[in-house]
Amino acid sequence: MKNCNTTTQWIPRSIWRFGGVMVLGLAFIVVSSRVALAQTITPPAVPPGLEVLAPNEVFLIGHATGTQNYECQPTAILGRVAWTLFTPQATLFGEVGEQLTTHFFSPNPDEGGIVVRATWQDSTDTSSIWAKATGTATVDPTAVAWVRLEVVGARKGPNGGDTLSRSTFVQRVNTKGGVAPPTGCDQLKDAGQKAFVPYTADYVFFRQP
Repeated sequence: MKNCNTTTQWIPRSIWRFGGVMVLGLAFIVVSSRVALAQTITPPAVPPGLEVLAPNEVFLIGHATGTQNYECQPTAILGRVAWTLFTPQATLFGEVGEQLTTHFFSPNPDEGGIVVRATWQDSTDTSSIWAKATGTATVDPTAVAWVRLEVVGARKGPNGGDTLSRSTFVQRVNTKGGVAPPTGCDQLKDAGQKAFVPYTADYVFFRQP
């Protein structure tokens, strides 16, 4: 009877231990796969002046879908008006369609909350960055320019998340659409009119190791 009881108790404990090993093994495989994926991200080729130099390295690429939003505003030339970008409005997605970040313009808290900069906010931990353009190149005249932006402001999420806050540079590449309309902002009476122009692009995020 003692041997029987001992055997009965040993079986579920062995199963539990085996299950624990399996869970740890699966977790290791998942983590290893993510690390391997991060290590295989290669930055796209860009025109001269848009490069991001080492030790900065790519850690994230997001595929953006959204609009470039323009308003017809008076220019410095009396009596003239022109389309002026007042914000992009886009969502960035990963390779399997998962939402990564949102993209828009907002005041940069690291510049006194006065200067409006390009902004990205992580969709999971709400860490955020603000960046200024340090290089542009027109690759396709029917699309918005490719841009290199340097991060000039960053905030962790409320729970300490830092997915984006360690970023140093962002590149906007592979753009399609988004240019201001050719008409609709021709006379002073058009001032205040808005245009929301669809565009897509890839955003490449860099940080230092």
